[in-house]
Amino acid sequence: MNKEGNFDINSPNSIIEFAKLLKDQSLRQACGKEIEEHGYKGKGNFGQILEKFYFGYEPNSDAEPDFKEAGIELKSSPLKTLKNGEFRSKERLVLNIINYLEVHNEDFETSSFWKKNAHLLLVFYLHDRDLDLLDYIIKLVDDWQYPDEDLKIIKQDWELINQKIKDGKAHELSEGDTFYLGACTKGSTALKSFRDQPFNKEQAKQRAYSLKQGYVNHIIANIAQEETAVYGKIIEQPEILEKVRSIEEIVILKFHSFYGKSAEQIEKELGLELNQKAKSYFANLTNAILGIELGKKIEEFEKADIQVKTIRLKENNLPKEDISFPTFEYQELIETDWEDSDFKNILESKFFFVFYQFEGENLILRKVKFWNMPYSDILEAKNVWEEMVKTVSKGHIVKEVTNKGVRKTFFPKKTENRISHVRPHARNSEDTYDLPVADTLTGLTEYTKHCFWLNASYVKDEIYLK
Repeated sequence: MNKEGNFDINSPNSIIEFAKLLKDQSLRQACGKEIEEHGYKGKGNFGQILEKFYFGYEPNSDAEPDFKEAGIELKSSPLKTLKNGEFRSKERLVLNIINYLEVHNEDFETSSFWKKNAHLLLVFYLHDRDLDLLDYIIKLVDDWQYPDEDLKIIKQDWELINQKIKDGKAHELSEGDTFYLGACTKGSTALKSFRDQPFNKEQAKQRAYSLKQGYVNHIIANIAQEETAVYGKIIEQPEILEKVRSIEEIVILKFHSFYGKSAEQIEKELGLELNQKAKSYFANLTNAILGIELGKKIEEFEKADIQVKTIRLKENNLPKEDISFPTFEYQELIETDWEDSDFKNILESKFFFVFYQFEGENLILRKVKFWNMPYSDILEAKNVWEEMVKTVSKGHIVKEVTNKGVRKTFFPKKTENRISHVRPHARNSEDTYDLPVADTLTGLTEYTKHCFWLNASYVKDEIYLK
């Protein structure tokens, strides 16, 4: 038993059942008056308070699981609520720090990652910026062990991260390298956030293993017993992964026989009758090629946070359009640092590109490609983000207003950066976000919605033709 006799430290079931008593309570309700003077600071203090005042052990960063006798690691994570009442993860689930100097000597089955994270006890709480964290309500509590098909992919992810470290490229690690298990940056101060790596003199950013946000959403849906029929699987039998090298290979092979064929031909061969004018036309075609029922989401892509992009190429190989990303709020842009920015998260994503090329009126499937942005290009694109932050925070939005009333801005243009630029992404001129600082030229306090774009020329040169 633990010191208060609430649960048996040797029994996983006892620990899990005691944890489930937290459901629908806040930390203040569950832990009593002694919690008031907790004194824990920083982002991770919800978990630290939970460990100390509910489970009765001192927070630590040991290599062993939190409940080592039972082999269980405790993790807490914030939730947000969708309009339909379902829960989604607010962020990825950060696990243990990657020790570059030791991990390259490990095998997956005996690794520090697997020893610590094979069996997770998860406590999900509803984040509310208006409440003290002691009053956040805990909504979901359960344990998690990885299903076989997930574990095979997680093992491949771990091995890919390890290989990059062995190749002296720990400084080039990116969350886009992998599917379910990521290597996310960890550490708030510059000095503490860099570590030595074994096969390169260049220091690497401190990183931790993490379960991607999409995978955490999959766990949440399982715990909450939400309807999962909206998903279709590419890999119905996990044994397939033993016959080919990776999930990427499985996906790409499914497209090979359709290369050089028009979208209409592919549709006919698959026995489909799709509305070619519908926005979902190409998404439906991709689903059908992958053997996924129309209208369903691709489970493996959802878990891996993969961004699927269908690109229509002109005959000169240049995409018909630049690629847009979600709009950003100006206030949030200047309040968020680069490491936590949405733009960096997007650039570190894994993408799946499906390239069709115009031949007259026909669109011909040329190739598909999994891709994530190289580390050096992320740094180059960061300049666009920094320029935007500087422009918005100083209130230097509008450069001039033409005779016809058209506003020209100081926002980064396509000619100024090889990779990215910023331009409008709004329904009309009334579709705006508030400005944190009024524009110095016009006095405007709100401005048309904008977003970051990936340059069409970059997509051609660095993704399609490579």
